Amino acid sequence: MNTNPETIVSPRIDGTLTEGLVSLIRNKPVDQADLEAMALFTLDGVANMLAGRRSVPGEKLLAYLKGKEGDTGRQALVMGGLTHILEVDDLHKASVVHPACVTIPAALALSRDDMPTGPEFLKAVLFGFEACTRVGMSVGRAHYRIWHNTATCGTFGGAMTAATLMGLTDTETVHALGNAGTQSAGLWEFLNTGAMSKHLHAGRGAEAGIVAAELAQLGFTGPPAILEGPQGLYAGACPDPDPDAVLRDPNAPWQVHLTSIKPWPSCRHTHPVIDAALELSGRIDAKDIESVDVAVYQASIDVCDRPVPESEYEAKFSVQHCVAISLLDGRCTFASFDPSGRDRAAELRKSISVRAGDTYTNAYPKDWGGEVTVNLKDGASVTAARTACKGDPELPLSRDEMIEKARDLLTFAAVNDVDAIIDGVLGMATGGPVPEITL
Repeated sequence: MNTNPETIVSPRIDGTLTEGLVSLIRNKPVDQADLEAMALFTLDGVANMLAGRRSVPGEKLLAYLKGKEGDTGRQALVMGGLTHILEVDDLHKASVVHPACVTIPAALALSRDDMPTGPEFLKAVLFGFEACTRVGMSVGRAHYRIWHNTATCGTFGGAMTAATLMGLTDTETVHALGNAGTQSAGLWEFLNTGAMSKHLHAGRGAEAGIVAAELAQLGFTGPPAILEGPQGLYAGACPDPDPDAVLRDPNAPWQVHLTSIKPWPSCRHTHPVIDAALELSGRIDAKDIESVDVAVYQASIDVCDRPVPESEYEAKFSVQHCVAISLLDGRCTFASFDPSGRDRAAELRKSISVRAGDTYTNAYPKDWGGEVTVNLKDGASVTAARTACKGDPELPLSRDEMIEKARDLLTFAAVNDVDAIIDGVLGMATGGPVPEITL
């Protein structure tokens, strides 16, 4: 991680936020530690993508691709959707964006015909991470109540990745970001029925980024003030934007170092209380529980207050289910959300109350915290609290843990040679080629 301020060039702000963002990213030094971190996150993204094939939405996405494998945009859309399906991909807290699913698929789709070197590939994804997360940090809290940040801000990550791999000039890249931003979309309404649209959000972020960059390369112009313009993204979809966040703190580490990795296969908003419940599960006997009080931040309630989940996907977006099953089983796995897991947790879920705690709401999105208090039948109570959870930059997974997670996902995906993918992806950081990744 390069944190020496003497080696970091401040961005040249030429008038608009996207011009400043392109300058910031392209003038920021990249060192070996940055490439190695990006390789680990790329491995996580690839493993999620391949494992996502083994799902009902994944099968439908693959059917959509069948016979169109030569269509770069469609390839990126499908790969992006697959990466996001199992709800165990990465998450950047401050922006509430999942960067891998909009950047890595764009890079993979573009690399099929014009193969970059491994370091070039990783640098392009690193730049894409930076673009979508910096835009994501600027859109404000209110945006997230209606709009899915991975979709609306992810297009900028896909476009920055594509523009880098394609060798676009700074001016062309600004046009690409403008073209990407005008394609921003993605609404939370899917949660009300458990629809599959969330995976489309991720896929469209990657696909739209490629479309935007390819058009810009042809001289197709995009609005340079797509963010802050009078009819831009902030005006249309952001009641409380923070435009300065786009270019704030140019000396900060690359945002990949500030991105979380999920250890549990559920919405990241449930992870603080999963961690807390797992701690308590070893200290109590579930049959002694009278009631459970859960305090989280308001955004967690907005997205994950679901007392009676009726499907596997709804259970992954249920604070009540995630706490109940973690208390009962002392673990949280893919099986925790299947019909058996939902049935076993049904009675305990009834005793769980969820509220917004001011401490946690005020700290969000910098900190994603929560607490679980278990009230026992004998009148005693026990509490566990988190201000950060496993996989966050404050409590990161080790390199070995990240590799083991990827190994588990690739095994679940029934990949023939797991080690070849792991070694190939990680080898890019030290000059190795981009490994062949096929669906």
